[in-house]
Amino acid sequence: MKVIFDKLAREELTDAIEYYEIEIKGLGAKFKEETRRVLRIIKKMPKIGSPESENVKRYLLHKFPYKILYSNEIDHIYVIAVVHMHREPKYWINRNKKI
Repeated sequence: MKVIFDKLAREELTDAIEYYEIEIKGLGAKFKEETRRVLRIIKKMPKIGSPESENVKRYLLHKFPYKILYSNEIDHIYVIAVVHMHREPKYWINRNKKI
């Protein structure tokens, strides 16, 4: 199954990778790999995530304080947000779905 990122979700992922890389050399790469690992799991088992809200699931990263919010569409996984769990929890709620 194909994974499509919301534009803002892609920016959140990029920002987090850059932040971790600045903090500790190589940590950004580890964050990126952990995100890829989670996305592979979601692609194989799209219903695995816990409900976040109506039609939105969440899957927690194990080594970082982030969660992936996504919807399981007919022919793809739509990543709505890459959320730091210690920040404003519902900031993503009003995002319009644009592929």
